[in-house]
Amino acid sequence: MIRIQSLRFTRQDGDKQRVIFDHLDLEVQQGQHCALLGDSGSGKTTLMNLLAGLEPVQSGQIQVGSHQLARMGPDQLARYRRELGIVFQGFQLLPALTVRHNILLPHRLRYGHDRAPRFTRLVSALGLDHLLDRLPDKLSGGEQQRVAVCRALIHEPTLILADEPTGNLDEANSREVVHQLRSLAQAQNATLLMVTHSQELAAQFPSQLELHQQSLHWRQSAREGQRG
Repeated sequence: MIRIQSLRFTRQDGDKQRVIFDHLDLEVQQGQHCALLGDSGSGKTTLMNLLAGLEPVQSGQIQVGSHQLARMGPDQLARYRRELGIVFQGFQLLPALTVRHNILLPHRLRYGHDRAPRFTRLVSALGLDHLLDRLPDKLSGGEQQRVAVCRALIHEPTLILADEPTGNLDEANSREVVHQLRSLAQAQNATLLMVTHSQELAAQFPSQLELHQQSLHWRQSAREGQRG
C-alpha cells in the first residue's frame, strides 16, 4: 500500500526554487496496478525516486506498507530498497555478471543466499532458460529487459517500480514485456507503478494516473473496474 500526503518537493533551478510537487496526495492499494503518465519534466521519475527512497522527503509524508520514508535514515532506506522491485529504462544489468547472477543479485542482497524458490518458474515464464550463462552484451534489447523484469521479481517484492521499462524497445516487445510484468506481479499480489509515455501501454492498466501542474489526477481507463 502506498499513501502520500501533502507532499511538496522543489529543486534548485538557477537562482530559483522550482516546485515539482505541491500538496500532492495519493493512495494506492496493495496489489493495485497503475500506469503513470505526464509530460516531460512533470516529475514522473522524481516521484519514482521518492518512492524508492532515492530522493529525500522534503515536506509531507510518504508511507509504503509500514515504512514512513520521511523518518528513515540512510541505512534504513538502503534496507528498504532491498525489499523493492525496480525496473529501469536502461536495463542497468551488471556487465561482468551472467544473466543468472544478475537475476539472483537482489535475492542475495535481501536474504544472503542464492536459493530463490521462484527462480526456475520465473526464468521459464520469461523464456530465459537458454540465456542464463550469457553476459548482458550478448543479449538483444528485449532479452535484456526480460532479465531486468525477472531480477525485479525474484525476491518477491510487494512493490514494483518500473520507470519507462520499455523505452528502448519496439512496439511488439514493449507490449510483451508489460504483459509479462503485469501477469507475474499479479501472481504475487505485488503493487505495480509503471511510468510510461505510451497511451497504448497505459491502456493495459486498470488504473491510470497523470501528473499535471504539480498534482496527480486519476484518469478513466478502458479497463477500469478490473482487478489488477
